[in-house]
Amino acid sequence: MKKTPNFYQDRICLNVLANSVENAKACYDAAEGNIVLGVLSKNYETDEAAIEDMKKYQEATDNALSVGLGAGDPNQSQMVIRLSEVLQPQHVNQVFTGVGGTRSTLKQEETFVNALISPTGKVGLVNIATGPLSSKREAGEVSIETAIMMLKDMGASSVKFFSMDGLKHIEEYRELAKKCAELGFALEPTGGIDLENFEEIVQIAVDAGVKKIIPHVYSSIIDSETGDTRPEDVKVLYNTIKKILDK
Repeated sequence: MKKTPNFYQDRICLNVLANSVENAKACYDAAEGNIVLGVLSKNYETDEAAIEDMKKYQEATDNALSVGLGAGDPNQSQMVIRLSEVLQPQHVNQVFTGVGGTRSTLKQEETFVNALISPTGKVGLVNIATGPLSSKREAGEVSIETAIMMLKDMGASSVKFFSMDGLKHIEEYRELAKKCAELGFALEPTGGIDLENFEEIVQIAVDAGVKKIIPHVYSSIIDSETGDTRPEDVKVLYNTIKKILDK
């Protein structure tokens, strides 16, 4: 199975949630494989149940599995590490303090491991206190440059900026994109991204020169009745990516 995510033009890969193996395959096809499918560890009571189910997603999508926390829940950090060790997926979502533990369990360098940092309301500063214990204390505000270098020290592939809250933190995000480009680090915006603001958010990262971008689009494209991510919306997002990069 493929070890690393597919990026359209080696630049952008979508991240959406999958409600079932069938839903994952439909979304995978809609994005022509340039996608990772999020499956949340929080939805499983045991490691064994999660592993058994997630393996089915891997088989259906050539390992385009993104092991998720569940709304950025820091209490899922250790479970994600355990699942990643067994599954060796293409993509792993982690809190800041969970990166080193995750990377140490991965036999393949190619797995993308992100690290959740949060906006502070201050351009140039991010909150790295996103772990199970640190998130219960005052924010750990550091410069973007320091955060990225710490993540590189720990073996992270990218920074996950959560929550974007739509366009609320767009100036902080703009500066983050600039620093990711300068320091050769990948960027994963997430939180409140929808069909309306997606193009602007992705365009900012592209214009900044970020080499690898993984935008997460979740609840806004989920059918409220079925719980499925709508493949037709994935297609819209994918066409937007092609529009941006094929200019």
